[in-house]
Amino acid sequence: MQLTGKPFRNWLEVGLGFLYPATCQICRKERAATRDGYVCPSCWSHVRFIRPPFCERCGLPFAGDLTTTFECTNCREMELHFTAARSAVVAKTVVLEAIHRFKYQRALWFENFLADLLLREAVPVLRGQNWDFIVPVPLHPLKQREREFNQAELLAQPLSRAANIPLNNKILQRTAPTATQTLLTREQRAANMKNAFAVRPGVRLDAKRIIVLDDVFTTGATTSACAEALRGAGAGEVCVWTVARGL
Repeated sequence: MQLTGKPFRNWLEVGLGFLYPATCQICRKERAATRDGYVCPSCWSHVRFIRPPFCERCGLPFAGDLTTTFECTNCREMELHFTAARSAVVAKTVVLEAIHRFKYQRALWFENFLADLLLREAVPVLRGQNWDFIVPVPLHPLKQREREFNQAELLAQPLSRAANIPLNNKILQRTAPTATQTLLTREQRAANMKNAFAVRPGVRLDAKRIIVLDDVFTTGATTSACAEALRGAGAGEVCVWTVARGL
């Protein structure tokens, strides 16, 4: 039985209330409740939101005072198939630990924390735009069965509700059980993702405007491969949103 969705999360919150005191699950020192994602204000202070200047294509932040639009070296050297990518925060310290534990250790109580970061930045932007679907980056069926949830889909659900954009997890499928991207170079990541995604048979996108949603953006290889498959099936504009941006 797959344990995901709102009923399971409600059960999880009740269970956590018995198993854990209201303590930050990052520092284990200060108080933090379930609604806070078990992250205390002190740990919260280490979160770095992404602010301009940043690359107009992939959202990579830069230090300094830049007054003109620009693309970073990564974007100039890669064939990216999305129009633009944006991330809420930098993938460091508290955020990176929460994402890793959320994905790989089933620390599902961090969902509230990570979703809150995404909603703070994405909702004000997306509400004024006309998007047809939010499409979470899919896992391969083998990985989905092993993990029992798709972290991108869990994070896409609150964004869909808050921004009033339908979530559609039936459009895109992962066709290859690719190796983890963590230790790969930029070139290896792109090769690893080649032909890894496909639009499901019979789906017609007819110039639909689609948001691809994932937890972390590093080089853009994964989300670009998703965008390539979507555009190959007729999608119009494809943009990317993630919770965190690797530097």
